[in-house]
Amino acid sequence: MLIFEKSKAGRTATAQSPNEVDVTHLIPEQFQRGSRLGMPQASELDVVRHYTQLSQKNFSIDTNFYPLGSCTMKYNPRACNSLAMKEEFLSRHPLAHPSLSQGYLACMYHLQQILQAVTNMKGVSLTPMAGAQGEFSGVAMIKAYHDDRQDFARREIIVPDAAHGTNPATAIMCGYKVKEIRTNKDGNVDMDALEAALGPHTAGIMLTNPSTLGVFESRIKEIAQKVHAAGGLLYYDGANLNAILGKTNPGIMGFDVIHMNLHKTFSTPHGGGGPGSGAIGVSERLLPYMPIPYVGKKDGNYYFVNEQEAPKTIGQLSAFAGNAGVNLRAYVYALLNGRQGMQRISEFATLNANYLMKRLEAVGFDLAFKNRRASHEFIVTLKRQAKELGLTASDLAKALLDQDMHAPTVYFPLLVAECLLIEPTETESKQSIDAFVTAMAKVLEQANTDIDKLKLAPYTTPVRRMDEVKAVKEPNVVFKIHA
Repeated sequence: MLIFEKSKAGRTATAQSPNEVDVTHLIPEQFQRGSRLGMPQASELDVVRHYTQLSQKNFSIDTNFYPLGSCTMKYNPRACNSLAMKEEFLSRHPLAHPSLSQGYLACMYHLQQILQAVTNMKGVSLTPMAGAQGEFSGVAMIKAYHDDRQDFARREIIVPDAAHGTNPATAIMCGYKVKEIRTNKDGNVDMDALEAALGPHTAGIMLTNPSTLGVFESRIKEIAQKVHAAGGLLYYDGANLNAILGKTNPGIMGFDVIHMNLHKTFSTPHGGGGPGSGAIGVSERLLPYMPIPYVGKKDGNYYFVNEQEAPKTIGQLSAFAGNAGVNLRAYVYALLNGRQGMQRISEFATLNANYLMKRLEAVGFDLAFKNRRASHEFIVTLKRQAKELGLTASDLAKALLDQDMHAPTVYFPLLVAECLLIEPTETESKQSIDAFVTAMAKVLEQANTDIDKLKLAPYTTPVRRMDEVKAVKEPNVVFKIHA
């Protein structure tokens, strides 16, 4: 039910309203409303109950196990929220003069330094508003680098077949042609395919390591050497940085530019279209092209570096200087963990993933890469169960909801049949992981005994199984208010 459907004329909830200020004299008459805004009218109790009930319908990391592969759905410490929401931060205007924002700018400068240290990059900009925008800025910098050198023939970006879907989309958005290369049976980039793809048209390659197949690219240094020898650059998709934090880094591997999903590795809130930050890091050769503004320091004072100081910048990507609140949460998280804590993040993320992988294999699930150690995530394939029992990845995902568990990522990467990409993260306890194994085993047992009933799951959710084909072909997303 929508709040509009609970509306009754004359009901009000004004206790939380801000003081009314008459601003009509500031608005030109032709832009003023001729009628009242059609907002719902409800009591405070009705409003509280409505939004509380809505929150109880949500599936969230705060309430349930959420092993969504490649998304790193780990717990967001409340200390990060409380400190980032201090009045001194909240009341700062984004256009305030730097002399009035030295505390905030000092935090952002220090965060840039921390991110440089953990990734072994030479510069960091916090201005991209999300991972996708961080990707865009990274490839845009690669393009700016080649164009600056008058190397206009380089118009191809190499992308492995296991890459995130945003990778080829980003390359195309930046005006490149995508050249896909295959991975081999062990989940590594096929070196023969890479060598065949490299040439004078190569601008760069987009990789994440560990890859989206959940395994560490064992020949990454050789890949970097070959791409650089061909005149290309390496872009690192930071989706899986959580697996290597404090252990190795993209700089050592040979990458030239990276983006970091702060909502993953640095535990800021996941959006849902909402908050985000896709901070980027660059090597020495791409420093001149970093997006502005980023924070600099001169004579003991902090300030925003602008286009006058960085004339080769790819420009400004957000209205001000990135998502201040999200970046502050990442800063607090980094300070809370410190250098030793960063290592423990990757250690426990990897330990939890390998423990869960072996437990699931023991109860009857097949691993996509059984001879490889998991990174922070791994892939289970239901290819055999789909053929023998009729149990698909989608069926299992729906049935898990009845076990109070969120499903892993399904059908991604696309090259693994009936794929389940599973990531427990480092914040889950052994008890939580064991409970997930029990739930998975129960679904497998149901598939063996009553597959027809299982195919109608979920049974306990507010909305039952949707007709996904109809939802795509006949979407109905319009709500009309009837007088």
